[in-house]
Amino acid sequence: MDNPTPSRYVVVGAGIHGLSTAYHLARQLRSRGLGSGRDVVVLEKRSPGAGASGIACGVVRNNYFQPAMSELMQACVEVWESDPDAYHYNPVGYIALGAGVQEPDLIATYERQQRIGYRSELIVGADEVGRHMRSLFPDWRARGVTVCLHERQGGFAFNLASVQGLVAKCESEGVQILSGVEVRGFESGSDGAVGAVLTDQGRIEVGEQVVLAPGPWAAQFWAMLGLPAAIDIRTPSGDVVEGQPMWTYWNLQEGEVAVDPLLHATADGGLPPVIHLDTDAPLYTDEGTLLTDELWGIYFKRDRHGVQGGASPLVVDAEVELDPYPQTTNVDAAFPDLWCAGLSHAMERFEGCRAAYRNARSGGVGAFTADNFPVFDYLRPNLYAILDSNHGYKMIGVGREVAKVIVGEHSSLLYPFRYERFSTGDLHPVSSSPYPWS
Repeated sequence: MDNPTPSRYVVVGAGIHGLSTAYHLARQLRSRGLGSGRDVVVLEKRSPGAGASGIACGVVRNNYFQPAMSELMQACVEVWESDPDAYHYNPVGYIALGAGVQEPDLIATYERQQRIGYRSELIVGADEVGRHMRSLFPDWRARGVTVCLHERQGGFAFNLASVQGLVAKCESEGVQILSGVEVRGFESGSDGAVGAVLTDQGRIEVGEQVVLAPGPWAAQFWAMLGLPAAIDIRTPSGDVVEGQPMWTYWNLQEGEVAVDPLLHATADGGLPPVIHLDTDAPLYTDEGTLLTDELWGIYFKRDRHGVQGGASPLVVDAEVELDPYPQTTNVDAAFPDLWCAGLSHAMERFEGCRAAYRNARSGGVGAFTADNFPVFDYLRPNLYAILDSNHGYKMIGVGREVAKVIVGEHSSLLYPFRYERFSTGDLHPVSSSPYPWS
């Protein structure tokens, strides 16, 4: 970028959020007669999808106990379904299976999905769940499962391919994507509004607004904007918990088994739904070694070269290294045994799969907010931040909602995720899931 030029709208980050925002903003400007994609520039310090979006496991689901998350994800699934070919999206559905302690959460989630028109089916009772799963997978043998939420919508997408699909959509609208441009700061006026974005390639004047979509680099940009590393949080009961870290990093625990992908198919030979299994049944290796007798869970899906998935992430206690991404991505030594044993616990076809395990970084390290849910809000008068708390990839529709906000509309879907919630006590309800994002 030899001669930085001013731009009305500057988007920082070319992952799912940044590209989706740029594309939908270009469409909003054109349809409203307010401009075009030529008024939008996307800055990316490496290349599109070089961060978390490019290695995401790619699961798309609406299994959220929180009403706001469920309603927002319905909108995101609509975007995935709008052009499955361009987004390399596979609408195979999603199955969440749980132990007795999770029945109330999954029942409440199902009832909410019915109210908002999200297609799903609920099965309760160990025998009933077993019959449902064996109708799909005759060798299903998981124990300790008493509830099943089978989402008929959702599925998965291929990570980098979907990013490239968004790149093509942006370029078709005239959006300029500048790779190899690192943002190092913001120049603000007396009112706090950003007047220019400072990069390693020069200064870019901002005509109207900035959209920040940094993915795992959220904490760095948070500090760059002078925001506090620790915050006080008002709980729904009115109590205040002081000095909580705004950002915590978690290592995603994900990998794959290099088996013939066609091994993982439904009874009729079809592409299987994504499966998330939580159970309190004791978990043993195929050799009979007890791994845990407490609640455990895994998720898995068929991929191009095998079966891919993961388990609950782990907090990063050491210093986080993000560049080049992914750096801080250590998979716990116990993960391969647990995940492969979980696959075998679920289906006989995966017995002995531990020998085919390989580290395939489909996760990385994620930046989680103080309550593990996203912050979507203005952090400066003209700087809107998309801080996804590692929900990012599946939330392709957030960019559509942000684009509406940028042109002056209110988004009821984004409102529950405003930063102010930490001081007002409008926090999201907590589920019984062992996962921090559910």
